Amino acid sequence: MKKRTFVMATLFVLSLVVVAVQVAKADDPMLVNIPFAFVAGNVTLPAGEYRVQKLDGGSAVLLISCADSSVSTMVLSNTAEAREIQTQSKLVFKRYESRYFLAQVWKAGSSRGRQLLKSHAEKEIAQSARLETTGEVTLIARLSPAH
Repeated sequence: MKKRTFVMATLFVLSLVVVAVQVAKADDPMLVNIPFAFVAGNVTLPAGEYRVQKLDGGSAVLLISCADSSVSTMVLSNTAEAREIQTQSKLVFKRYESRYFLAQVWKAGSSRGRQLLKSHAEKEIAQSARLETTGEVTLIARLSPAH
């Protein structure tokens, strides 16, 4: 009886470890080269190489940091659902004339992504830009092993 309980407990712990490793791998940071200044939340960030990751596994907070550690910000996001599993990791920006706002973050292999909340500034610009040039820009990201 004790041996059976020990075996069951060991199998349970091993299954938890496997799940934890899969979750950690799914939350590997993404690296992306962003060739333009952009707004994330309420912060304007310069062009550069960025690391994007969830603050922790179940968090709604995204940490966006410049690869050279010169600037970073944290932004709130909601879950976004795609119709299909994403084939590439990517960041989606909303463009209003020459200003870019980070809107979505998607990881390859998942149909779930993150939708950033619109800042007050983006709402104002979107309202005034109704008849102006607007669009969407998608940049492909690559996964980076967590450090």
